[in-house]
Amino acid sequence: MSVTLDLDMVRKFVPARRRGSRKGENGRVLVVGGSTTYHGAPVLSSLAALRAGSDLVYTAVPKHNAASTRSLSASLIVIPMADQKLTRGTAKKLLGAVPKGVDAAAIGMGMVVAEKGALELLVSSMVDADIRLLLDAGSLSPNILPLIASKNCVISPHAGEYARMFGGAPPESVTERADEVERNAAAHSITILLKGPTDVISDGHTTYLCAKSAPAMTVGGTGDVLSGIAASLMARNRNPLESAAAAAFINAAAGTGAQARLGCHIMATDLIDEIPPAMMPLDAVV
Repeated sequence: MSVTLDLDMVRKFVPARRRGSRKGENGRVLVVGGSTTYHGAPVLSSLAALRAGSDLVYTAVPKHNAASTRSLSASLIVIPMADQKLTRGTAKKLLGAVPKGVDAAAIGMGMVVAEKGALELLVSSMVDADIRLLLDAGSLSPNILPLIASKNCVISPHAGEYARMFGGAPPESVTERADEVERNAAAHSITILLKGPTDVISDGHTTYLCAKSAPAMTVGGTGDVLSGIAASLMARNRNPLESAAAAAFINAAAGTGAQARLGCHIMATDLIDEIPPAMMPLDAVV
């Protein structure tokens, strides 16, 4: 049985900020992604993670993207990766460059995997380090499912990526879609955030629905923003289902806010500007 998310429910999923907290205590996030074509995707995720409340966000992108990525925001801490695509060598070097204390990572936005085993190496190493993972886009391969079973990981596919992961497109009916996502989440011991007009979030036991009211959110990049929000929340909450559900709710609210301002003419960057007003009703300081 699925439950529709509301503000009171989501408020319980967003940790309070300690009044005397110090830098790093409110989450350290790593974003890994980007390619020659999709250079903006990891930037969107990183800025979204910062706006969602993370203290530190490290953005790992191919080295030829590093300078342009740095130029987009002084808030980005950029880690250049060795190659344009993910290879085993790139993964090994990145793992050696990741700062200590990272709580969560969003992997795959705009990323191209060039070598068999490279993604598996990156994912398994981070799972072994108890880093909460949000896997999206280029990191969504059926090969990673055994590696992330029962490891507090979230995958966030759209319908096409879901079909690639599980061998068939999700049903059109929201009820049937929720049932199927719940079955696959249970079968693989993961949390699935299936993106669509109504997002479906399930860990195989509990299933949440989040309907979007902003049709302008079909613009590219809104899923990258969602990934950054989810990673930020996972860095603090550590519960993948609650974090993914809250991220879907906040992302939808940000889209609604952007459309209210700009009509059906929004860009993904407009959602980032709307994250603070979407989250302020969820804020608590103790």
